[in-house]
Amino acid sequence: MFALMADRIVDVLPQGGSQCFPFYIYDEDGTNRQENITDWALAEFRAHYGDGGIGKWDVFHYVYAVLHHPTYRTRYAANLKRMLPHLPFAPDFHAFATAGQQLADLHVGYETAPAYPLRRLETPGATLDWRVEKMKWLDDEKTALRYNAFLTLEGIPAAAHRYRLGNRSALDWLVDQYRVKTDRRSGITHDPNRYSDDPAYIVHLIERVTHVSVETMRLLDALPPLGVE
Repeated sequence: MFALMADRIVDVLPQGGSQCFPFYIYDEDGTNRQENITDWALAEFRAHYGDGGIGKWDVFHYVYAVLHHPTYRTRYAANLKRMLPHLPFAPDFHAFATAGQQLADLHVGYETAPAYPLRRLETPGATLDWRVEKMKWLDDEKTALRYNAFLTLEGIPAAAHRYRLGNRSALDWLVDQYRVKTDRRSGITHDPNRYSDDPAYIVHLIERVTHVSVETMRLLDALPPLGVE
């Protein structure tokens, strides 16, 4: 199980069986926008914590943080394979709501996140080239990534690989998906390279996803106990 935040209606899911729980829901024609968190649910949170200032966005972000909490993901791993998440009332609501908002901002804005300062090692004598065919990890610890014959990225921290989407890290997903490949049945070639607007887009993306991964783990490590240990 993994949780992702999006700022638009999701129509291409990263894996089979994914479900979307939006803050707003609409009629089929796109009208009649309604909040997806019910007044009853909000009242339950306010009553439990004795805090009438809790809002629906607070609850939404609280849920996002709980779904990322290492204890929750480990303790309920078997349940999450079979049913929808059941959420506990953590002792410190606002710590989770704040962390959830920070996680949401970080994950939605990953393409504009700061670049993690990786070392760009250029191959002597090689021609400047940003094109990717297929990237490759150069060591078991995955601290160095061969981008192409021209460039190797070094200094990827171990913390970046701790942020996992399912059974792989975010960086592993990126390395697997951002490569040139041809579908055997259709003959259609997928080429992730951007030749006009930003030829170095994939390098920048690796640096940004590294930053997002490290910051995600910093936020998760700082979360207070969930209260279900």
